[in-house]
Amino acid sequence: MIQKFQGNIQHRGDVSYVKLSGVIDEDNELGELVDKIPTGTAVIDLGEIERINSCGVRDWVNWLNRLETNGTRSVLVECSPAIVAQINLVNNFTGSGVVKSFYVPYFCPECDEEKVLLVEASDMGSAPHEPPTCRCDECDLVMDFDDMPDSYFAFLSNQKKLAEPDKINGAVRDLRDAGGDAKSKVKSRQSQPAIPAPGKPSVPSLPSIQRQSTQAPAHTAPSPSKPPSRPMMSSKQPSAPPGSLSAMRMSANQGMGLANTGGAPVVTGRSNALVYVLIAVLVAAIGVLAYVVLTK
Repeated sequence: MIQKFQGNIQHRGDVSYVKLSGVIDEDNELGELVDKIPTGTAVIDLGEIERINSCGVRDWVNWLNRLETNGTRSVLVECSPAIVAQINLVNNFTGSGVVKSFYVPYFCPECDEEKVLLVEASDMGSAPHEPPTCRCDECDLVMDFDDMPDSYFAFLSNQKKLAEPDKINGAVRDLRDAGGDAKSKVKSRQSQPAIPAPGKPSVPSLPSIQRQSTQAPAHTAPSPSKPPSRPMMSSKQPSAPPGSLSAMRMSANQGMGLANTGGAPVVTGRSNALVYVLIAVLVAAIGVLAYVVLTK
C-alpha cells in the first residue's frame, strides 16, 4: 500500500537529519519543512520514497534551491531506485548536493525474490561501474542486477566528494540510534505500482437480448372450426357426363379448391391445378375444332 508523504526532522548541532517517506507528488508538504531546517547541513534520507511524479520533481528542485538559498547544503542518503532514476533523468535534481549512499536493485530468477542493497557512493570506484555482488537469502545464489549498469550508475560520473564525511557519518549514526532507526544494508524491494494508462470509460453490462428466430413458422393445418377459404365442390351437385368439357372444368375447380383448403401441401396443389387447367384448355380446343368441322 502506498503511503502519503511524510517528513520528520531531527537535529544534532548544525546537522539536521530529514527523513522523507511515501510519495512525492502534488500533495507533498516539502514547503512546510523549509523553516524547520536551520543553516548548516541537511542529511536527507530518501530510502522510503516509493514514487515521485513530475509535480513532485518540480517541487523537490524548488525546495532544494530554497534550502541552498538559506545557506543549507544537502547530503542525500539511502536514495531509493525511484530517486536514482530521477537523478539520472533530471540534471539539477540534486542541486549542489551530494549523493552519499543509494540502493541497488537485485532479482533472483530461481526464487523470484527481489531486494535492494545499500551501497556507499564512495565504494563504487571509477567508471565503468559494476554492481556489487549480492546473494539471495533463500537459495544463496548470486542475484541478478535488475537494471542496466550504464544507465543506473550514470550519475556517479559527475559525483562530488562529500565534505567532512566523518562528521556527517557520526551525526547520522547518533541521530539514528537516538531515534531507534537502525537499518540493515539489505531489505526487501518495494515495487513501484504501475500507473494506469488512460483508457476507455467503463460501460455497464447490458442485459442479454434473446435472438428472434429467422426461420419461417411451420405450416399448420387450419382449425376444423375455421371455414375453408374456398368451398369444396359438394357431392350433391349434378355430375356432368364423363369426358365432357363441363367435367374437365369441374375437375380443374376441384383441384384448385383442394389446394386452397390446406388439406395438401401448397406446392403440390398448385401443380395439380396447373395440369388440370392445361388439360381443360386442350379439351376445349379439341371440342371447338370438332364443332367447326362437323358444322360445315
